Parts: sequence; structure tokens; C-alpha cells
Amino acid sequence: MPDKYQDKYRIPSARLQTWDYGSNAAYFITICTKHRLHSFGEIVEDLPYAAMELNVTGKLAKKYWLEIPLHFSFIELGNFVIMPNHMHGILIIDKPRVDRLDVETRRCLVSTIPKPNEMASNDTIPNETPSNDTTKKQPGPSTNNNIGQMRFQNQGKHTISSIVGSYKSVVYKNARFINSQFGWQRLFYDHIIRDARSFETIQNYIANNPSNWRDDKFNK
Repeated sequence: MPDKYQDKYRIPSARLQTWDYGSNAAYFITICTKHRLHSFGEIVEDLPYAAMELNVTGKLAKKYWLEIPLHFSFIELGNFVIMPNHMHGILIIDKPRVDRLDVETRRCLVSTIPKPNEMASNDTIPNETPSNDTTKKQPGPSTNNNIGQMRFQNQGKHTISSIVGSYKSVVYKNARFINSQFGWQRLFYDHIIRDARSFETIQNYIANNPSNWRDDKFNK
């Protein structure tokens, strides 16, 4: 996976305000449960190494993440982990071509700058960006909107926002049958992975997340 990423998706410079989030690249995604409640299970430490023990809701979250490529054929999965109150995962967009003809727009309903207590855990991972996945269609795209202006709008059905939104929706609908209190935070966080070294760092960060749970900012 790192070799493939280095060959195909190296992004030497990607400024967020000019970036098309339907473009081929790897994206590091973080999604938190509402109020950071421990909805997915707990970390078990009395093993040779710390591991996440998923409850039924956690297993649903894992199942539907694994099924993302079945619904979006241009998506490949990197490492991912379901934690007690959040999940991390890498989504790789690998489209044969970029089709921007189906652009839809939506209003930015929240601030584009996350509050300090909403940032991702163990911020050795660089600059995740909050994304708003609450879709509200408007009559049509403005002709003077550039990609930066549309960053927090729905850029179409083949973007990171729509993919994560679909995932959150299906988990929510099915988890509510099990736990009527389950919910997601409205925002999720994304980070464009720019090179193979960063890709490998984030892969390792995800894999080691259960072992680092005691020091995780989400475990507060």
C-alpha cells in the first residue's frame, strides 16, 4: 500500500482552500460519537497487547466501514480502527477519471475552525480539517464559486463528504435499533495525506491507537 501510494498519489502541495475533495488522494478520517460516549466497546489491556473489544454497535461500525468499497467502487481502504468513542480510517480515492459535472452545493452550517476540545486525539498527526456532512441542496452551484469556497459544501456524490456522510447515516440508522442513545458528532475531521512517509506514519498511528488509549485525548 505505501509503495502504491508513493507511485500514484504523491501530493507535494495541496492547499485546503483550493483542493477538490473528490480528487484521487488518500484521506485520514476521524469520526467521534456524540458527546464522546463509549458506544463501540472498551479497550482490554490484560492481554499481551491492548486491544479493542467491540460491542454489537462497534461491530456494526466496523462492518459498514469495510463495506464502503462495495458501494463506492473507486474507494480503497487503508488502516482503520474502531475505538470506544471514535474511529480513525484512511480512505483512498482512486478514480479512473474525475467527473465534476454532478456538483451540488450546500450551505456551511457551522464554523470551519474546530474548537480545541474537538480536535483529534494524540495530535502527532498533522492538521486534520473539520468537514460538515449535513447536506442541504440549493437550486444550483454559483458560477463564481471556486473550489475553496465549496470546501464545506456538498461537492457531489463521489466526494469524501458524501462517502463519510453515507457511512455515518447507515451506522446511525442500524445502531439506533440496539442503542437508542447512539449518535455521531455532526462534524468529522479529514487530513489530506501528501506523501508516502506521511501515509506510513498515519497507518502506524491507527494501528497503535488501542495501545495508546491511556494517553489518548479522547479518553478524558
